[in-house]
Amino acid sequence: MKDSPVPDMYDKIEGESTLLGNIASKIPGFSGYIEKGRRREADQILRETIAARLEEVRLDLASVHQALSQDIIKAIDHAEPLGRVDTRLMGLIGKVRDAPQGYAGFFDAVKVKEDALARLYAFDEAMLGYADQAGADVDAINKAVGLDGDISGSIRALDNTLSAANEVFNARGEVLSGVAE
Repeated sequence: MKDSPVPDMYDKIEGESTLLGNIASKIPGFSGYIEKGRRREADQILRETIAARLEEVRLDLASVHQALSQDIIKAIDHAEPLGRVDTRLMGLIGKVRDAPQGYAGFFDAVKVKEDALARLYAFDEAMLGYADQAGADVDAINKAVGLDGDISGSIRALDNTLSAANEVFNARGEVLSGVAE
C-alpha cells in the first residue's frame, strides 16, 4: 500500500496526552483502556479526513460536469459514465463515514484484536492514497474536457480508482468482522 506524507494520527493523539490521561494511565489496568480510546479517536479522525478529501473530489467532479455541459453533444455522450462515477464516489464517502471504528469498546459486540488495528490503519492509509488519486483523475478529466482529449478514458481511470478504493475498504470491513484474519 502506498506511503503517505500524512502523519500517523495515532502518534499525534498519543503525543497530546493530558495530565489527567497521564495520571489515569498509572492506575493498574486502566492504561490499556486509555490506549484503546486514543486508537479509536485516531481512527475516527483518519476516516473523517478521508471522507472530507473524497467530498472535495466530488465537488471538483461536479465542476467538471458543469464545464462539460457547455457542449451539449459531449454532455450527452458522457452523462451516464459521469453519473456512474459520481454515484460510486457518493457510496464510497458514505462507507467511509459510516464504517465501524477500528477499535470496539469493552462491551461492544465486535472486538478488534490489537494486531488487526495495524492492518486497519494500513487500509486507511491506502484510502488516503486513493482519495489523492481520485483527485488527480478528476483533474485529468477536466483537462480532457478543456483540450478535447480522451474524456472517456479519463472517466474510466476515475472509475477504476474508485472501484479499487471500494475493494480496499471492503477488505477493511472483513478485518473488522473477523473474516480476514
